Amino acid sequence: MFSRPVRRKFAVLAAAALTLTAAAGCGGGGSAVEASSAGTELEGASFVVGSKDFTENIVLGKIAVQLLKAHGAEVEDKTNLGGTVTNRKALQAGEIDLYWEYSGTGWIEHLKKTEPIQDSAEQFKATAEADLEQNQIRWIGPTPLNNTYALAIRSEKAQELGVKTVSDVAELAKTKPEEVTMCIETEFSTRDDGLPGLTKKYDFEMPKDRIALLDTGVVYTETDKGETCNFGEVFTTDGRIAALDLTVLEDDKSFFPIYNAAVTVKDDLYKKHPALEQVLNPVIAKLDDATMQALNAQVDVDGKEPGAVTAEWLEQNGFLGSSS
Repeated sequence: MFSRPVRRKFAVLAAAALTLTAAAGCGGGGSAVEASSAGTELEGASFVVGSKDFTENIVLGKIAVQLLKAHGAEVEDKTNLGGTVTNRKALQAGEIDLYWEYSGTGWIEHLKKTEPIQDSAEQFKATAEADLEQNQIRWIGPTPLNNTYALAIRSEKAQELGVKTVSDVAELAKTKPEEVTMCIETEFSTRDDGLPGLTKKYDFEMPKDRIALLDTGVVYTETDKGETCNFGEVFTTDGRIAALDLTVLEDDKSFFPIYNAAVTVKDDLYKKHPALEQVLNPVIAKLDDATMQALNAQVDVDGKEPGAVTAEWLEQNGFLGSSS
């Protein structure tokens, strides 16, 4: 499956990180596990859970589905519903009741703000308060994980070109433009926090003939191959970065916003079921970068089903009522 031996080593490390995270949840802190174990707080409630169509958001969606069921709710699983716009519109229209969104996306895409806030706590607070006031959408969270965008390149090519930062890429675009080819998703090609804003911030041009628009998973594999493109748009919590031995370039001008994940739900539904917060928050608190990378790697590197991965993790951490 992998063309370079180092990849399997990183996959093993990712799995080990997941094991350590699970062990930490099941070992010390018994009272915390007890408090977050399955219960009946949501008995009689029903929810439709959506998610975006990439691995991490599907994984997060499955966590919500399984957790809400474990606390007595009836749940319809509509994970893998589509992109950002599809889920947001479905939430606002009442077609789904909740899905996981990211603070930077809420700020830039939904609230149409042009300047991100670099402090993660302040960014989340500003996003949550504005969305609640303007759109009556409540944010439950945030997670410690920050799934921000980045540019990545296969490590041997990074050494060959001498690139470590996005500024290096911008300089290369002027001196050796033929080397700056990119694999990106369609959504990234149009978003203000995507390629248009990035090229403006770093002052370089990307002609269309040097851009390949691909599905998320294909971006990683093509960036690794280095035939279609040298640079790829990646998510920093994606397990394939380590597994494919890709080098993530430093965003040295701090262009990309902070993307802490949270559950978004319409405020009127939240008010009917305020127990959502006490059910979700103990799990949200455990979802840091390392945990998310390991969960994502089990799906994208090891080929496991998202629902099986999340059920195992929730059970190992005591969130489905199992003894620890």
